[in-house]
Amino acid sequence: MGMTMTQKILAAHAGLDHVEAGQLIEAKLDLVLGNDITSPVAIHEIEKMNVDGVFDKDKIALVMDHFVPNKDIKSAEHTKCVREFACKHQVTNFFDVGKMGIEHALLPEQGLVTAGDVVIGADSHTCTYGALGAFSTGVGSTDMAAGMATGKAWFKVPQAIRFVLTGKPAKWISGKDIILHIIGMIGVDGALYQSMEFTGDGVSYLTMDDRFTIANMAIEAGGKNGIFPVDDVTIAYLKEHCDREYQAFAADEDAEYAAEYTIDLSALKPTVSFPHLPENTRTFDQIDDVPIDQVVIGSCTNGHISDLRIAAEILEGRKVADGVRCIIIPATQTIYLEAMEAGYLRTFIEAGAIVSTPTCGPCLGGYMGVLAEGERCVSTTNRNFVGRMGHVDSEVYLASPAVAAASAVTGKISSPEEL
Repeated sequence: MGMTMTQKILAAHAGLDHVEAGQLIEAKLDLVLGNDITSPVAIHEIEKMNVDGVFDKDKIALVMDHFVPNKDIKSAEHTKCVREFACKHQVTNFFDVGKMGIEHALLPEQGLVTAGDVVIGADSHTCTYGALGAFSTGVGSTDMAAGMATGKAWFKVPQAIRFVLTGKPAKWISGKDIILHIIGMIGVDGALYQSMEFTGDGVSYLTMDDRFTIANMAIEAGGKNGIFPVDDVTIAYLKEHCDREYQAFAADEDAEYAAEYTIDLSALKPTVSFPHLPENTRTFDQIDDVPIDQVVIGSCTNGHISDLRIAAEILEGRKVADGVRCIIIPATQTIYLEAMEAGYLRTFIEAGAIVSTPTCGPCLGGYMGVLAEGERCVSTTNRNFVGRMGHVDSEVYLASPAVAAASAVTGKISSPEEL
């Protein structure tokens, strides 16, 4: 029996010719990631181990992004802990104020992940890098500590689900609509501990930003990872961002899949996930008037330059509705500069929105957009659990940047086609 993409990558890093679903393996790591929330726990654990430093100072990335610039004393103490650890062990890839960005947008941009890599990160959305043809997955802080110390991690080889994407998406359909459609179709546990492997002619119509978004939210379907084939779009991105050699793995024709779904991208409609689970999806023929209080456009899911371009196209010459707060967050400093040079920041500000430094802040109810009791927010983030962005009696509606920007203008959940 052949192997899937994920199985081939894991086999290569375990030094094995073949692996099967359910098999326990120890694999070498190409990168270990932590942020300002999860890294301090890992650091305290590694300090208990009888190890002399980290396994490779060039293969660890510590990104200060959740509460940076620090919002309070506790967050300041967390970043100080990581800062001192990075200095002590001469960690090459330490990203602090002025250099930081939202980790899952920053690492590909900096060329720290490439096709064929195995990456673990103490953040559930580490699965983002599957867009580049890598195996990447979230782990706990203790596993992060072990990874930093040894450069290895244990895995149970996952089964895979094959998603065959066909057709060309319509103008306002983006990666966010595609992944929300899939999660709505299979549920938040529909891919539990399975690899979500995307293929088909429709993949060629997806930008790298679309793929990052889709892979990022694989965890919202319970997936162990999401992964895309390495095609011309991937190779062009890697040539621009990464100077390391890479290996492109492809699934065998006789690879075994637990399930297979075919999705016609040309038939998809703008999709919104209603509270309080990402699987609670609706299209606009199922949505009545839902007034809102806030819009957030950003996050590791949708803070890319293409996301800001779409938002700017919709907000150009328009105004944010009275009573609505519109918060826009470029995912990295580089994206911030691109948006500035393209004139998007002026467009946002003239429309009545605000623009923040790169941060995860509002996505997890941290800062820069915490919701009060009874408030509703349309957000391009990735989770809408109870209390995710603030008060337990607030509501989060997940949507694409196009839907979020249109909703900011109308003051209610709206499709860009309505403008």
